[in-house]
Amino acid sequence: RRPRAPYRLGACGVKLLLDENLSHRLVPRLQTAYPGSSQVTLMGLGSSDDPVLWRFARENGFVLVTKDDDFLDLAAQHGPPPIVIRLVLGNSSNAQVLSALLGGQPAINAAAAQPHTAVIELA
Repeated sequence: RRPRAPYRLGACGVKLLLDENLSHRLVPRLQTAYPGSSQVTLMGLGSSDDPVLWRFARENGFVLVTKDDDFLDLAAQHGPPPIVIRLVLGNSSNAQVLSALLGGQPAINAAAAQPHTAVIELA
């Protein structure tokens, strides 16, 4: 098993990759806080298996954002990168998701700067 490089913030900071269960309509509203962010469908990865998304996020420097528990298993199995942001919001609107991600930006940036952070939960 090859050693993993620690997660590093890019020159533009954290960039998010929203899981398919999160609206692509959030992406333009996240660009100021998280430049370079996208959503899996916009990246041509709609309906991809979780391990495929995991590898894509790792190889392209994304922090993976999801409401699902599935990525927690991958985080426990493989460790970072990528970092997984799990939104614990229940049935929530796009406005609530946006508010959680924008309001949580200081905590997300601080956690992403730590090389061993695997999961961040936002409620």
